[in-house]
Amino acid sequence: MTTLKVQKRDMETKAKRLRRNGYVTGNLFGKEFEGSIPLKIEKQEAERIARECPKGSQLYVDLDGKQYDVLMKELDYDSMTRQIIEMDFQALVKGEKVHSVAEIVLHNKEMVTEGVLEQLLEEVSYKATPDAIVSKVDIDCSKLKLGDSVKVGDLDMANDKNVDIHTPLDTTIVRVIASHNDVADDEDEEASDEA
Repeated sequence: MTTLKVQKRDMETKAKRLRRNGYVTGNLFGKEFEGSIPLKIEKQEAERIARECPKGSQLYVDLDGKQYDVLMKELDYDSMTRQIIEMDFQALVKGEKVHSVAEIVLHNKEMVTEGVLEQLLEEVSYKATPDAIVSKVDIDCSKLKLGDSVKVGDLDMANDKNVDIHTPLDTTIVRVIASHNDVADDEDEEASDEA
């Protein structure tokens, strides 16, 4: 599992100044802490983690030589520069369910040749024990045809007793619909049939 080295942040130093000096701010919170621990993270490390671990991922945070099993709870970006500005982590407790999200990743989209692939859901909300955390859901689109869809209830995680899915199971994640050109052709045919 990925490990991120972090440092305790001195709250007297303003976040803006830390960011100018090449750091990202963050917080570590959980049942074993009173309140939360303010963190500072080297920008390059934060960017590496953001590439490897989307929001909802499980990783280790190394603080003062102690490793914490955590969940990436928040990953905030500056809307103008797209630079990471804040990362928040929740310390996990063995056997206790925690709320998280799993990112949906579609594969083989180019193999859908009939109709248009439409993704309607970006992530699935759920609660799970630390050993059942799912950071991303991979969906193979290669066998999807016109009229096919994949719903939340079709996912493997929907059948895992250690996972409580909060997104309704009948929610459509991805579907293959007719392209607008096809619809226009059908309407033309209907119009000529009526005439």
